[in-house]
Amino acid sequence: MEGESPDQGSVGSGTKRSSVSSGGRHRSRKDFFQKFVDSGILTANLEDWFSAISENSSCKKPVFDVLFELRDLQKFDYALEGVSFQQLIRMPNAVYASTSDAVEATAYLAIEDFLHASVKGLWEAFWSQDGSLPFTVACLHSESLKFYHAEKAIANGKLGGLGATAIMLKNSRHSHGKWDNIIELALLRPEVRTLVAESDQQPSFSVLGDALFFALRVLLSRSLSRSNVHHSSNTVFVLLVDSQYGGVVKVEGDVNKLDFDVNNVYECAAEWFREHSHIAVSSFDRIWNKLGNANWGDIGARQALLATFHCIVQFAGMPKHSIEDLAANHSSLLQFRRTERQLGNTRVNGNGLFRFQQSSVSPEIVELHDESKEVMKLEAGSVLWLEDSNWQKGYQISEVLCDGELPFYSSTSVEEPGKALFLYVGSHPSQLEPALEDMTLWYQVQRQTKILTVMKQRGLASKYLPQLVASGRIIHPGQCRRPSSGTNCDHPWCGTPVLVTSPVGELVAELVRDGRFGHDEVLKCCHDCLSALSTAASAGIRHGDVRPENVIRVSSGVRHPYYVVIGWGHAILEERDRPTMNLHFSSTYALQEGKLCSASDAESLIYLLYFSSGGGVLPELDSVEGALQWRATAWSRRLIQQKLGDISTVLKAFADYVDSLCGTPYPMDYEIWLRRMRTNIHEDHHGKEIGTSG
Repeated sequence: MEGESPDQGSVGSGTKRSSVSSGGRHRSRKDFFQKFVDSGILTANLEDWFSAISENSSCKKPVFDVLFELRDLQKFDYALEGVSFQQLIRMPNAVYASTSDAVEATAYLAIEDFLHASVKGLWEAFWSQDGSLPFTVACLHSESLKFYHAEKAIANGKLGGLGATAIMLKNSRHSHGKWDNIIELALLRPEVRTLVAESDQQPSFSVLGDALFFALRVLLSRSLSRSNVHHSSNTVFVLLVDSQYGGVVKVEGDVNKLDFDVNNVYECAAEWFREHSHIAVSSFDRIWNKLGNANWGDIGARQALLATFHCIVQFAGMPKHSIEDLAANHSSLLQFRRTERQLGNTRVNGNGLFRFQQSSVSPEIVELHDESKEVMKLEAGSVLWLEDSNWQKGYQISEVLCDGELPFYSSTSVEEPGKALFLYVGSHPSQLEPALEDMTLWYQVQRQTKILTVMKQRGLASKYLPQLVASGRIIHPGQCRRPSSGTNCDHPWCGTPVLVTSPVGELVAELVRDGRFGHDEVLKCCHDCLSALSTAASAGIRHGDVRPENVIRVSSGVRHPYYVVIGWGHAILEERDRPTMNLHFSSTYALQEGKLCSASDAESLIYLLYFSSGGGVLPELDSVEGALQWRATAWSRRLIQQKLGDISTVLKAFADYVDSLCGTPYPMDYEIWLRRMRTNIHEDHHGKEIGTSG
């Protein structure tokens, strides 16, 4: 099915502009776009630049910036763990690639299928499982710059002229497709396979020139578009693929800085790339195996999928399910697969420590149910022995608790039965890659241990902060056959990390659920939490995960109950650290920027107090965009201030202060608000209060 040429469909006639100069600029840009049709001429104009940057680059350093960080690909890989992509029917033949037109035809059909399966799988996983797919895939003829479906182009003898395959927005008025509807391009280039063969992870300049040409045409078409679709993005992703390998080129830049001299189209374009663009290139890796099957789990395909994900975000907005949300399911999926190999008889070890399940291997596929997810678990009455700096300490479990995501335990020391403690047990490293098998548990145990250790080393003393009592590894029953220090034996519990903290109390979430979080408690909670955050901030530590499940009320054994901020596993120590995302309690700056400002923890505390004091049921938030919209509405209508003002004027004033400070570089003044809150807290004693905010 033929499309229409870009000079007709992509720019449209539109309404007459009131400004003559604006109309003139539009005509110049349109003329420039119509004359910019030859990638070879652009590449020739960029040769000197390519050569110069290649000579200036170190032999070990890539010519262009690396597009994707390995940790981002790893997180994306976890997010896609439960996502199934459609198996391709039409596949390229790598053995006979580039030897005949018939083989090239299969490659174009395969790319079209690959892109369709990619965008369909991502859309259903992250955006909408029920809604219809708003994208389509079509091939582009290099000479006419028109769009065709691959089968139609091949049947009409146009195979030799096909230059690219595009993922496009569906357009009911232009079912054949338009240039400004392109969200991503893939170029089939036989030269790509030589990159891996020659151990060169940068594309040849001729191939790169093609990618830059198509990227700039897409940016120009977006700038000319008169449609209501969002086209303000200055970024284009171009896939470079052959019948085995693939990589991604990202071009970013403001085309408004391009000199639209219609008499020097390619010189101006080359100058724009040299001066005003940013180019990043991924590594080149396998997308298809030698049989032509798409290796969806390999790094080459993952890079292509991540690029497609970013392209969808540009046109459809943030997804309902973020990468972080889906990646968080990695641990449960891993546990699910583990249990698949360990079903059968249940036995308990001699110490009553864990319930461990083991079975013979079954050749059949077994359907697993939620109740068989836990391989190891602690129960009330179990005794756990911990090796801490060559000392053995025992802890008896009193109660199994939950922080909203993971279990932890109330326990007592065997040596001091009257002392209540919190106990956290990490994931046991009995499988490969133990540090990556359960990131959620890793944050709860190993990283929280690090944070509390840092607090102790820096002398942060406050009764409103948890104290590290012990940390170490479980002592398992039987003889430990550890080959050397720092390694583990083959026992399934060997090396399991444990963290013990004090004090112990009830979660605010439980108090709210039971209706025991009254107005007096709200003000006291605000003061105590603010004191804890102030103490941590004095040493450059920010919590980053303030929510009702991470605040406890300590009442046992004390005259005056007080609140302690726990759950410091996601705390921010360095610039590179990133906070966890919670649609209800994360600060606005954290959701927008992925990092914390001075007032972020205080803003999260405000949300905790608002919802916990009867500010209505938690709103149904299914995306970051929705969470930001709720925050904007709540603050602008002063819903939060009004609710907290019913409790205390100082809380209302504090909310106003936090609102004015959010997202700014100004430091948070904790001390003045702690003093004001102290004067409003009615205690039944009149002695001097020990300062704990510093």
